Amino acid sequence: MTRWLIKNFSTLGPVGYFPVAPGTFGTLTAAIFLFALKPSPLWHIAITLAVVLLGIAASGEAEKILGAKDSGHIVIDEFAGYLVSMAFLPHTTGYFISSFILFRFFDILKPPPLRRLERLRGGAGVMMDDLMAGVYTNLILQIWRLSVWSL
Repeated sequence: MTRWLIKNFSTLGPVGYFPVAPGTFGTLTAAIFLFALKPSPLWHIAITLAVVLLGIAASGEAEKILGAKDSGHIVIDEFAGYLVSMAFLPHTTGYFISSFILFRFFDILKPPPLRRLERLRGGAGVMMDDLMAGVYTNLILQIWRLSVWSL
């Protein structure tokens, strides 16, 4: 039962098994989750911390269950990274879409030091590059938000 929970949490159930772009669909799942829930900033941070901590523990175990390092089926990292990308931003359609696009850009491109973070062992190696992609995204959107333009 525990192995089943770990695997399903890490893969977001069937999402990690989509035949095309499971990471993109993991991110989309997070966007839909946030859009539907629209948590307060405090709840957003609490949810993000819980997902990050559980994601680090679960994804490390899921690697063993799935028999592959940073398996493409593990998408909790994209879910967590998107939560980071939307922290302390307005929950408007413009920010949801911009965050989605920027996060996927950074997650796929992996500018320095994101690629090096994948070398970490276990769940940290699975999660950290996506969390940093979320930080990059969030920084850009915070600068945008504080400028004259707004989404």
